[in-house]
Amino acid sequence: MSDRPVFVVGCPRSGTTMLQLMLHAHPRMAVPPETRFVEYAYYRRRNLGDMRDPANRRALAKRITVGKGTRFHDLGIDADEYIRRAVTGPGSLGSVIGLAFQMYAERFGKDRWGDKRPSYVRKVHLLRRLFPDAQFVHLIRDGRDCVASLKEMPWYRLDSFHAASAWAEAMDAGKRLRRSLPEDSYYELRYEDLTGDPALELKKLCHFLGEEFDPAMCKPYTVAGVAVPTHKTWHSNTHSEVTRARVGSWATRLEDWEIALCEGVLGELLREQGYELSGAPRPAKEHVEAFRQTLSKRRKHRLRKRLKDRWDQLREPGPVACLLTSGQHELARVS
Repeated sequence: MSDRPVFVVGCPRSGTTMLQLMLHAHPRMAVPPETRFVEYAYYRRRNLGDMRDPANRRALAKRITVGKGTRFHDLGIDADEYIRRAVTGPGSLGSVIGLAFQMYAERFGKDRWGDKRPSYVRKVHLLRRLFPDAQFVHLIRDGRDCVASLKEMPWYRLDSFHAASAWAEAMDAGKRLRRSLPEDSYYELRYEDLTGDPALELKKLCHFLGEEFDPAMCKPYTVAGVAVPTHKTWHSNTHSEVTRARVGSWATRLEDWEIALCEGVLGELLREQGYELSGAPRPAKEHVEAFRQTLSKRRKHRLRKRLKDRWDQLREPGPVACLLTSGQHELARVS
């Protein structure tokens, strides 16, 4: 049976938490809330030292448990035990990180683990370096609904131009992943289809993952109490049955100018994903220009980060790939 890690990705507010819970409801899979320590460790790897040294593994594990911004505590596992096992475990960056997820799965008596963070859709290259046998599930939702939902989030400090850019970036990333990843590593499904017929869509997803479908997956609310932190009040809908109530709600949640903007600058991408346009008027030129400038700034920022990462790869102090699953051992040529 497969032990490949599974990562749920997509534009923020596309339903990834619901899908996380559906996977977590499977008897063999455990997918925790967002942890925030994967990128933290990866981008600081040059300063963390060679993970073949037990002292460096100890230091990293401790940072993961108590470092600023990480959410290790949401995993509900013992920090001291995690540090101890990291010190005695395999000597690679991915192994120290992956161990936290493995222990989370063990907490529920499960054999397979995953992770969920929407922004991972733009960082699959990073995750594949850490977890070379990983599978990626991209949940796609109508961009107008994503923009409408992002605007209402208490943690979202940006404007509608950034929200629209985030969706465009996720769709562009999906195109690249479809071209570059093996068929058994990347899978797409739509939020609207998943909420319309959960059993059918989850059966197809399980086939991709190499798992048997379990009807419990259609009732994600049954595990929301243990897999969604109580402080995330914006995920209150996950404690109820799967619903299509929010599908198309952008029509009443967005202002007229925002609808015009989304259909004007995202129209081609929306149609490619099977979403119909409402026929809104053309967006104002100043709105289109603001969107383009926002998108350009975001792209330049990501490019700088990618270039720095490539530079850092030439100076990595030790192994990066995880050595916790059979597939990762095989890819690392470990017997």
